[in-house]
Amino acid sequence: MIAEGMGKKLRFVAFTSICQLVFIILFASLGEYSPEADPTKHHRLISTLNLNAYPMFQDVHVMMFIGFGFLMTFLKKYGFGAVGLNFLISAFTIQWATIFHGLFLLEGHDTVELDILTLLNSDFTAAAVLISFGAVLGKFSPLQLLFMALVEVVLKFANEYILLEHFHISDVGGSIIVHIFGAYFGLAVARTAFNPNTTKAAEEKASSMYHSDLFAMIGSIFLWLFWPSFNSAIAVTPDGQLRAIINTYYSLAACTVLTFIVSSLVHKQGKFNMVHIQNAALAGGVAIGTTADLMLNGWGALLIGSLAGIVSTMGFEYLQPLLERIKLHDTCGVHNLHGVPGILAGIIGIIAAGVAKESDYGNSLYIIYPSRAPVEGILKSNLTNEDYLIEPGSGRSASSQALYQLAAIFVTLGIAILGGVVTGLILRLPFWDEPDENDKFDDNGDWILEDDIPDVVIKGKIVALLDSR
Repeated sequence: MIAEGMGKKLRFVAFTSICQLVFIILFASLGEYSPEADPTKHHRLISTLNLNAYPMFQDVHVMMFIGFGFLMTFLKKYGFGAVGLNFLISAFTIQWATIFHGLFLLEGHDTVELDILTLLNSDFTAAAVLISFGAVLGKFSPLQLLFMALVEVVLKFANEYILLEHFHISDVGGSIIVHIFGAYFGLAVARTAFNPNTTKAAEEKASSMYHSDLFAMIGSIFLWLFWPSFNSAIAVTPDGQLRAIINTYYSLAACTVLTFIVSSLVHKQGKFNMVHIQNAALAGGVAIGTTADLMLNGWGALLIGSLAGIVSTMGFEYLQPLLERIKLHDTCGVHNLHGVPGILAGIIGIIAAGVAKESDYGNSLYIIYPSRAPVEGILKSNLTNEDYLIEPGSGRSASSQALYQLAAIFVTLGIAILGGVVTGLILRLPFWDEPDENDKFDDNGDWILEDDIPDVVIKGKIVALLDSR
């Protein structure tokens, strides 16, 4: 047993150390501060462009490390694993995402630019990986999780490159690029790597208790509060960014109210289910993500949030048990919080793209949907009183844009599911240190717990403390 534990430790340390060394080498050879952060290229004392975006980056950063981390602490014996491994995966992913995303954007340049936008994109990628982590929470070793993150970052950016550079879709809040991809990649991994020998004792640990649910609500509230920043951070126009904040705010509010309503309706005694409140109340942020910066007005945002609350709560109540019957154990219910609401967001995005017209948006329509711009471009914009060049597009029609939005959903599902299946098959190989059945959904396998410290040590420390007084 000691030799097995030593081998497990060495494999994790070796893999993680090699990856970290490679990150350092890649940053050394490719990374470079943006002109705003480089004193040899920028002479103003304050870089307003980057610093103005920093508060939103902070919000998104808090979502990754506190929001996602504490939301997953609902498992009664896996709190350390949830918040601790969330910490590790996020720190690992943002480094790899910075380099790999930069490689996609080189296009003749020889460096990867480091600025606030780079940090934001890395956090968005971490969000997709953490969503996938939720599907396999408690079932994978740290080594398996880091390998899964390594692969997912590559596939996520490949999908993003297709959708943004070739399909030219609009998805400001990442409902397709982040939420659909992260959810179905994680679900495919979970199903492919499913262990039919999982014991009843292990399954019973995959549940919550009063205090663990209370901790999880901390994560839920942090996500709820900062979601407007997530959906608006990369909006391309100031008015679009403001709309994204407002629309997300009201969508979340309506979603929360409907979650409480439906949660009460589906229970025989009309009681609320904390699983619904922790998760489904957030679905409004996912469902409005694709169209967050569009002209939805207050009622549109409320309607989207209401629909999200209904479908997400119903998913947790009725769809979750059906998935388990086909041996798809989704620990955190990411299918109901990110998958289904993400598809709802994609459908709403199709409709919005099909009806969007210049009379509603002015020339900013061609910034939101670049391919709809005329082939010769536009020199004079209604956005300002100054000359403003809108890059030439392909003159795409509204209906054609809607079809590209539709295609984006299917391409994302295809890449995510196929990539997840292949990754899951690789993770079934024995050298990835899959936890023993007794250690699944349990911190005991990877963390030092109080029970591991002999009583004599504790008593000795108490005696020493008393003697010192």
